[in-house]
Amino acid sequence: MANSEIRRLDREIEKTRKKLEAVRRGEWWPLTARERLAMSRALASGARSAHQHRSTRGAENRMDSVGSSVEMRLTAELTALHGERQRLITEAARAKAARKSSGWF
Repeated sequence: MANSEIRRLDREIEKTRKKLEAVRRGEWWPLTARERLAMSRALASGARSAHQHRSTRGAENRMDSVGSSVEMRLTAELTALHGERQRLITEAARAKAARKSSGWF
């Protein structure tokens, strides 16, 4: 049972790691709907500013801010998954040690 849970967590860790790498490359597919909306609004705002020959700095800052928050969210998710994986490994090791000490092999 524990091994299947560890494998499941390993798959989730890998998926989350790939999402984080994609976000760092500037890809939008790992973003939630709310994050995509915020990025789209900032992008449209920047396009409007550029069209009116004004600075796009505010829009760029908003896009950077959204990107940073997505990175933080995915990093926190990755940390939580690693913690859960470690908990399962420790639990499995304790169970194995208990079986060995009680004479079950």
